[in-house]
Amino acid sequence: MSIADLPFVGTPANAPGASKEAGSYLPVEDLPPGRNEAVIAPDQQAKIRAELLAARDRQASTAGTKDPATKDSATK
Repeated sequence: MSIADLPFVGTPANAPGASKEAGSYLPVEDLPPGRNEAVIAPDQQAKIRAELLAARDRQASTAGTKDPATKDSATK
């Protein structure tokens, strides 16, 4: 009997058992075939990148302009 054969503490009675097959690991060396085209078109990627950068800049400027004393007084 190995540790893998021992039941887990708190495991429900209807839980499926562990696989008894040796070598049932996923084949990590097998890679999916390459794609012929991009998932998102390059112009869409550029648009999304620009939107994300603008959102980051807005958040950074908003976070930088907040008064730290206001934050502390709200939590007390």
